[in-house]
Amino acid sequence: MHFDPREQAALREVGLDTDDLRAASDLVSDAVESDADAIAAFFGDSDTVYSDMEMAHSASDVQEHAVDHVDLYTHGADLRGYLKFDSWGVPIEGGRVLTEEKIELTLGPTVDARVTFARDADEL
Repeated sequence: MHFDPREQAALREVGLDTDDLRAASDLVSDAVESDADAIAAFFGDSDTVYSDMEMAHSASDVQEHAVDHVDLYTHGADLRGYLKFDSWGVPIEGGRVLTEEKIELTLGPTVDARVTFARDADEL
């Protein structure tokens, strides 16, 4: 179960029992796995994606990225992994599907920001 002790206590206080907590935890895990699958498909189906990532030496608000691969794993409510572009990569922590054409990820060191990716630059 991924709920921390405070969350479990609060959920019990509003009337959930252990079976309810386990069921809710399973639903959260399933949702995270579903998002991971959708994010993997988003990058797997695209040779090029666009982002609103702030990049040094770029005057554009929209960046173009050639995708090499994405490697994701989940554990409970956590979604983590690594996104590899043509010439560099970055750790991923968290992510959500905004639409079929647009996702949002928290990128780790070197970027350290929440970034939106789209299959079409006009979606940003």
